[in-house]
Amino acid sequence: MHQTGRPSVLVIGAGLAGSEAAMFLARNGLSVTLLESKAIKLNPAQKIPTFAELVCTNSLKSLDPSSAHGLLKSEMKSMGSFIIECAEKHAVPAGDALAVDRDNFSAEVSHGLRTHPLITVIDREAGDPMLLKEEYGCDYVIVATGPLTTKPLEEWITQSLSGNDFYFYDAIAPVVDADTLDLTKMYMKDRHKPMEDGGDYLNAPMTREEYYAFVDELARAEKVPPKEFEDWKFFESCLPIDLMAERGKDTARFSCMKPIGLEPDINGKWPYAVVQLRKENLLGSAYNLVGFQTRLTYKEQVRVFRMIPGFAEASFIHLGSCHRNSFLNARKLLEFDLRSKKFDQLYFAGQITGVEGYTESASMGLYVAFQLVRRINGQDAIRFPVETAIGALVNYIMTVEKPCPSNINFGLLPTVEISKEQWRAGGKKAKKQLVAKRAQDVFQTFTSTLR
Repeated sequence: MHQTGRPSVLVIGAGLAGSEAAMFLARNGLSVTLLESKAIKLNPAQKIPTFAELVCTNSLKSLDPSSAHGLLKSEMKSMGSFIIECAEKHAVPAGDALAVDRDNFSAEVSHGLRTHPLITVIDREAGDPMLLKEEYGCDYVIVATGPLTTKPLEEWITQSLSGNDFYFYDAIAPVVDADTLDLTKMYMKDRHKPMEDGGDYLNAPMTREEYYAFVDELARAEKVPPKEFEDWKFFESCLPIDLMAERGKDTARFSCMKPIGLEPDINGKWPYAVVQLRKENLLGSAYNLVGFQTRLTYKEQVRVFRMIPGFAEASFIHLGSCHRNSFLNARKLLEFDLRSKKFDQLYFAGQITGVEGYTESASMGLYVAFQLVRRINGQDAIRFPVETAIGALVNYIMTVEKPCPSNINFGLLPTVEISKEQWRAGGKKAKKQLVAKRAQDVFQTFTSTLR
């Protein structure tokens, strides 16, 4: 017990999930010891020393309440999400998406955690979480170390809980200096919006010849090999652009390079494929190549990506890379409140539980902290309805037979019946709107019973 006289919690990891959990606990009057190793050493995917770093992209995806990602944000916000609060404060234009200035967002999260009177930040690498819990005099511990859990803690987890099946690979997209682009070969436009409305996305259109020359080079370019004794295990919704090229010449054109909703370009021509760029900051001085995660060596990235129209003299602020992502078999190892079946005072939150994505990870931090507050207040753990976004995510990781990280999507929520008239009028869009409306109603009813 700490100065509040109430049970205290050790949170290991100050990424999105750990930051969210720590602040929720503190705002509910609990003392928190937050352990983070960034000040000692950055891992291979990290660039800045502050908390809640967004390593792959600066987008937290859609805000549209009729989308799965919008639903999740809405639920988190209604629960008092610290991460959404900080993201909205440092948002940059991105159409219907919530994108942020990475540095300012991370700095805001760090300042909030480091200055909260009930949170003590310790710069230290974690090992055995149960020993650390005792060392810091805490009653419970949440492990929220994300996709790149450090070696000592990973060894404890694999030896004590998970065995060897504890990883897959993810990849990071490059960021380009806006001043080095030839903007005469690009245009601003969001998908499915009129050209005259402008847009938040910069588009580099490609002809058929340019596209096939580009994917040929992507496929043959030199890649960084996996580390010894490790195989590539990529998340299917976040494949490296070069792996798409290897899978088939048209794979990228039906994925991140699809021209749908972006034609015609500024010259009235319909592109065969398009490279989309999204602002990294409010100044628009840097752009993220949307969907361009890659295994290419740095030298090859510069060579191949300069084939993109407008990129002939491009200078990259940082280049793409691949990194190892660690996650548990939640169905086998955790209870539905994400408490360890083996260690009753140990919880897991974030990507390590088997979700994928920024808001998904943060939502699991919020979910675990919510359940732990209930436990400390003498209440039973409570299942979130599977019709809600948070409930659907938890249900997925707790029921999927073969663990495979997933973003939030409508496929995780129960289907709804739709009339022939509704289908003819709106098709899949109408069905998604019905699922979204049901989710909103169910979540409102569910939370109203908790007050």
